[in-house]
Amino acid sequence: MSEHVTPPLVLIPETAPFTADQRSWLSGYFAALLGPAVEGATALAPGEMPGSPRLADNDDAPWHDPSLPITERMAMAKDRPEPHKLMAAMAQQDCGQCGYNCADYANAIFLKNEERLNLCQPGGKDTLRMLKKLEEEFGAPGGAARPAGAGEGAAKAEPPLGPLGLCRENPVEATFLSRRRLNAPGGEKETWHIEIDLTGTPIEYVVGDSLGLFPGNPPALVDAVIAELGARPERMIGAKTLRNRLLTDYALGAAPDGLYQLLSLLTSGEARRKAQALAAGEDPDGDAAFLDVLGALHKFPGARPDAEVFLEALDDLQPRLYSISSSPKADPGRVSLTVDAVRYSHRSRLRLGVASTHLGERLAEMSHVKIYLQKAHGFALPDDLSKDVIMCGPGTGIAPFRAFLRERAATKAPGRNWLFYGHQRQASDFFYRDELNQLKDDGVLTRLSLAWSRDGGEKTYVQDRMRETGAELWKWLEGGAHFYVCGDAKRMAKDVERAIIDVAGTHGGKNPDEAVAYLAHLKKAGRYQADVY
Repeated sequence: MSEHVTPPLVLIPETAPFTADQRSWLSGYFAALLGPAVEGATALAPGEMPGSPRLADNDDAPWHDPSLPITERMAMAKDRPEPHKLMAAMAQQDCGQCGYNCADYANAIFLKNEERLNLCQPGGKDTLRMLKKLEEEFGAPGGAARPAGAGEGAAKAEPPLGPLGLCRENPVEATFLSRRRLNAPGGEKETWHIEIDLTGTPIEYVVGDSLGLFPGNPPALVDAVIAELGARPERMIGAKTLRNRLLTDYALGAAPDGLYQLLSLLTSGEARRKAQALAAGEDPDGDAAFLDVLGALHKFPGARPDAEVFLEALDDLQPRLYSISSSPKADPGRVSLTVDAVRYSHRSRLRLGVASTHLGERLAEMSHVKIYLQKAHGFALPDDLSKDVIMCGPGTGIAPFRAFLRERAATKAPGRNWLFYGHQRQASDFFYRDELNQLKDDGVLTRLSLAWSRDGGEKTYVQDRMRETGAELWKWLEGGAHFYVCGDAKRMAKDVERAIIDVAGTHGGKNPDEAVAYLAHLKKAGRYQADVY
């Protein structure tokens, strides 16, 4: 009598849109999660797909540092498997704007679960170009050809819809309630406190989460682009007019490579060579960083494509993410944001931040705005309310910490709270001054350390205040405090990390290697968390 052998259990059916190796790996992965509950399943560790490279993972990614330029990140990943190289091309901010974290986005592209290559907003053109280059080097991720034009232009596969209001593919309409100017007269920036009503939406957030918002382009810019094309704004393209499509569907910021490719086909000689160079990521005239869509049309006045073809060369208008600055316990039924309105001039043209000025000036009160909730990736208050909390958020980086403090007040958390806040000038840029002072008077905000970079002769930043108060800061950290930072990924967040390393060396008696390891330990233990952009 022959011995009976139980065949391996297949958890992913053959009809699923994966290769045989991918189905085998996924079956093993879910078997590992389910463990003994699934008899006969063969468990494989994540990334051990038979015959395929290991998938990307934050814990095995030395390039996962947003302050590193893409050239350095790619050099660090050059001998790694394909998914790791894809991850190194991302901006490393884990911001969630793409709907993933960096490793998951890379793995989704590799496994062919995601066709769009242009979702990494912080990485912009650099990331998109690198992803295309990687495809050319090792073929389409996942081993199959990608449809022509996937990831850019107008002809894209529609992504599957997730839960209403809880993903970028399925936003919900909410009511814009109000805006309030936070800067006093004399400030160089324009910052707004924004209130949005969540009544009637399925969105339920916690502090630390972000809100995705779909903006509209400035009408004056749209009209200028249409005039430059020589097109009729009322021309129907699909179910919308050309003007409405440009208002809501397409990005008019940095000119995409596809537009330069199109313009190169409609011109000749030196102009053609320059358009081809710009499409390849070169900068023949030293102005590439300032060329938006209208600027590109101005640069090549002899090239005027048909409006429908023109739209196909543009990128989709992507949502913007903002850290939530309210607490659902203190502010039920609504959500607030803290937004810098971006305005600057270049060559006599006023340039506007799309979403920031949409919120700061164009959106009428009580009108509707499309939003969705982006859950935080490892950025949340400690479950133990008795834990101390240290927050470092200059400028609009104060947003999540206003939410934290309102939450701590509402829950009567016994843990202490310390905020490091800085900006340019105290007289004009002390956001939420009255509110923070009231939190101090109420005993919720234990310490408030302020830094002003334009007051006085010497610039002072939050990291300077950290070093000045290093002895007390070290006591808090050694007592189990959780440390949070929100703000600029490339400079400020890195400076704050260096300040913690210095504090560990000066007041903790650690040598340089030990101080660096101490910061790494805080991160691994979840006691150092960053929300950077």
